[in-house]
Amino acid sequence: MVMRAVVQRVSQASVSVDGRIVGEIEGPGLLVLVGVTHDDDPGKARRLAAKLWGLRILKDEKSCSDVNAPLLVVSQFTLYGDARKGRRPTWTAAAPGPVAEPLVDAVVHELRALGAKVETGEFGADMQVALVNDGPITLVVDM
Repeated sequence: MVMRAVVQRVSQASVSVDGRIVGEIEGPGLLVLVGVTHDDDPGKARRLAAKLWGLRILKDEKSCSDVNAPLLVVSQFTLYGDARKGRRPTWTAAAPGPVAEPLVDAVVHELRALGAKVETGEFGADMQVALVNDGPITLVVDM
């Protein structure tokens, strides 16, 4: 399996926990939902960060690195939900919190090391994500 991200080009995005905004960006920028599976490692987190920073999906085929656009990174274990059988998804492919949290943090750390302005959600919290998808452009990126 692979580390997975759903990437949306946004004109604005925010994430709230218990009614308070914990992360917010004004675009153009990217909202990135990151899912971690059992065999992901820091190398995959580093490659995902580099891919996100250089992904040319902003206006005029620019990347975040070209225009210093912000990113909002939100952990999302449900990216590994499997609903092929029955009506109730299973989450067995998602890594448990003690494995996933450091790897989501590693993606954020690597992005910041590349020079990115990064906002985040709150790992493990019940989050409400609001966004204005610009385009709309939404991609699934597997590393």
